[in-house]
Amino acid sequence: MKIKALLTLLVIATITINAHAQKYRTAAGARFESDKIGFSIQQKVHERGTIEGIATLGEREYSGTALYEWHFPLLGERFNYYLGAGAHVGNLKDHGVFTGADAILGLEYKVNGLPFLLSADIKPAFHLNHEDWVGLSSGVSVRYVLVKEKKKKNPIWPFGNNDDDSRKKKRKNKDEDTKPSIFDILKGGDN
Repeated sequence: MKIKALLTLLVIATITINAHAQKYRTAAGARFESDKIGFSIQQKVHERGTIEGIATLGEREYSGTALYEWHFPLLGERFNYYLGAGAHVGNLKDHGVFTGADAILGLEYKVNGLPFLLSADIKPAFHLNHEDWVGLSSGVSVRYVLVKEKKKKNPIWPFGNNDDDSRKKKRKNKDEDTKPSIFDILKGGDN
């Protein structure tokens, strides 16, 4: 039953892909996992993509993770889901340095009227040189929007592109400057 609900949710989400998925450029804040605490920073790199850096500290280890994430609107442009992949490097108390690959699937909400992002995710990881070869963590992040998304200006003119109209007016004014007026003809101008 849960799989059907998840598939239905993903189908609905992919139908709404045409909307913009993010309302910020850069956001940073705290990430909380069951046994670790960390810092997360996200930078928008294009319309639907972000790069996220996560630094975590646990009782026996610390690590840094870099992820590329694709964002898709779920219910409007402030609530979206994201999925991504990346890699990590860290240090485990008894084993030393470890590396590995990560995947991520999460939900993100930009609080309306406030500069905060709330997100929850599941992040499976595959480790090399670690006592656990596979790890599955889930986390909750609260980020502050450092750089907002620039708002697009709505044209005052409701019909067509206002820039095209201004270019036509400039071109028309140039043409009028080169044509002789009736006064030039009556004066017996250069023509």
